[in-house]
Amino acid sequence: MSSTTELLKGAAELFPGEVVTQAHVRHLDLPAGAGRFALITLDNGLDHTKPTTFGPQSLANLDEAIDQVEKEASEGSIVGVGITGKPFIFAVGADLKGLEVLKNHEDAVRIGKGGHDVFRRLSSLAVPTFAYYNGAAMGGGVEVGLHCSYRTVSKALPAFSLPEVFLGLVPGWGGCALLPNLIGADRAVSVIIENSLNQNRQLKGAQVFELGIADALFDGADFLERSLVWTAGVLTGETVVERAEVDRGDAWDQAVARGRAVADSKVHGAAPAAYRALEIIAAAKDGDLGAGFDAEDQALADLIMSGELRSGLYAFNLVQRRAKRPAGAPDKSLARPVTKVGVVGAGLMASQLALLFLRRLEVPVVLTDIDQARVDKGVGYVHAEIDKLLGKGRINQDKANRLKALVTGVLDKAEGFSDADFIIEAVFEEIGVKQQVFAEVEAVAPAHAILATNTSSLSVTEMASKLKNPERVVGFHFFNPVAILPLLEIVRGERTDDAALATAFGVARKLKKTAVLVKDAPAFVVNRILTRFMGEIQNVIDEGTPVAVAERAVEPLGLPMSPLVLLELVGPAIGLHVSETLNRAFPERFTVSANLAAVVKAGKRGFYVYDSGKPELDPEVAALLEQGDSVLTEEQTRDRVLDAVAEEIGLMLDEGVVAEAQDIDLCLITGAGWPFHLGGITPYLDRAGVSERVNGKPFLAPGVASVPA
Repeated sequence: MSSTTELLKGAAELFPGEVVTQAHVRHLDLPAGAGRFALITLDNGLDHTKPTTFGPQSLANLDEAIDQVEKEASEGSIVGVGITGKPFIFAVGADLKGLEVLKNHEDAVRIGKGGHDVFRRLSSLAVPTFAYYNGAAMGGGVEVGLHCSYRTVSKALPAFSLPEVFLGLVPGWGGCALLPNLIGADRAVSVIIENSLNQNRQLKGAQVFELGIADALFDGADFLERSLVWTAGVLTGETVVERAEVDRGDAWDQAVARGRAVADSKVHGAAPAAYRALEIIAAAKDGDLGAGFDAEDQALADLIMSGELRSGLYAFNLVQRRAKRPAGAPDKSLARPVTKVGVVGAGLMASQLALLFLRRLEVPVVLTDIDQARVDKGVGYVHAEIDKLLGKGRINQDKANRLKALVTGVLDKAEGFSDADFIIEAVFEEIGVKQQVFAEVEAVAPAHAILATNTSSLSVTEMASKLKNPERVVGFHFFNPVAILPLLEIVRGERTDDAALATAFGVARKLKKTAVLVKDAPAFVVNRILTRFMGEIQNVIDEGTPVAVAERAVEPLGLPMSPLVLLELVGPAIGLHVSETLNRAFPERFTVSANLAAVVKAGKRGFYVYDSGKPELDPEVAALLEQGDSVLTEEQTRDRVLDAVAEEIGLMLDEGVVAEAQDIDLCLITGAGWPFHLGGITPYLDRAGVSERVNGKPFLAPGVASVPA
């Protein structure tokens, strides 16, 4: 038994639930008399909805397949070896479920070393090796191909990435060492660091080829056949593969420096993975792959045993699993069909909603507003967005025509809504206005129609209180921009019935949104937490701490933007309105800042100006600020802000605003862009000891988002 086999056998015992990938070897004669060829196909026996992964037993199976082709290559019975995947999937990397159960550093090293030992054998065979990226390839799936002599990629490939830094890892099976030596450090930094930290941005097949990762690009329909013809040409010398020379001078160092700047801008030093990956890329400059692989093993093991990685895996599981089975959602069978949608309002938010319903449901959508000009503008917005999709090739002309024909606008609600099944309002955020709108809609809508509100902070129960049928009113709170942020807070009023709720969840699924069931409590989840967070920052500033100190204080959280930049995005007037709503509900914890009110009164869009390209405190805003003389340090500010957030989350869980802390984190990740490496917020608060300090206990059980005991 080889040392690799022993290593993998020991690791396999740690992963009893592994979905095992087989490595099937078949032989074929290449075109043009190029010779006999061995093709390894990676396949877990399941369809494309269950992507192929590499756990220890899967690696052992690939190792065994390589034993066979290695023997054939040394005997001269084959001229080359190829590796490809099942339909639509090449391979998507390590089995992440296995990483969650690892309890010690030694076991983590085994996983890294096992992958390296198997994959690197592909580069040491006596014949050339070829990777055929036929479908989705991520992480270890990308890396197994990097160990081959040549690579082809399908134009139909939808997703290709090294996402490890996004999760809190490094590409640990050759990616950090091999990729910069193949395509240069700058491009490698873009793939490994920049794309990962930009919400795990994926590459398409054509981009993989343009970057130089693949040597040839073929259509998806006959991808494997074309790849084999190309392979025959390479082996006979008819096709010569030329690659750009890698610059190992200052350009390499500059690329690493750029990567550090990207990491600093995204995580502010708060998560180690990007920096560990950059260290390995920097060291790979001399081309010593063995040393690079060893460094990957150590970095991988260190990070697997870190809280950040466990938080990243926790976040991954929330988005991939919990989001698909929303806690508390009624039985799907109770949902009513939705064949026509009504939208009250034709402003920007209403128009965005109309476009989303139109594209996802492909049913008639009708907008109403108080005058024809507004209605025309709303319909015009939807038409213009459809034209943009057409121009980008995302839809064809027939589809564009059909969608445009489905969206209309009318002034008369009776005309527009008499046969609508789902009607959503997106009017001014004032309870009286919304009550009036719902009264008008109820008078003309069919009895079965669901009435939804896009309110961000108001009581759904109060909104429905004057209706004859309040049971059909449900909160349907989207986040801006509607097309990008996945979260949809579905709010159950005190009298909302199961049919209305089930219909809302059914619509959310068709809209491809992450739906979370939320109790009808002021500002629901995201806005309540963010308002408490932002309110404490504002309090510290009002009391005397300089704006720059307050902003820097929360940089270690690695948030997508600073608090005051976020306020600018939301809009100071909206921020003030939500703080006023929450102040009325919880005056002991939520304040209304006189300084923020002054900024809004002055018509300012935010605290900053960008004359130099960077945010600088607007002198006119600075002149408006009235501050006290209590100046806190960054650490004191951070403690105060995090204590406030931990207290608020504890109270929300006590109130039953959501089912569990996991739903709080899912909301913050998908609705506010809270970093994956934090796992949302509660794992960070637990790890930093804030939960214990404020609430006397952690939010999550040991091992849920931390290393198991």
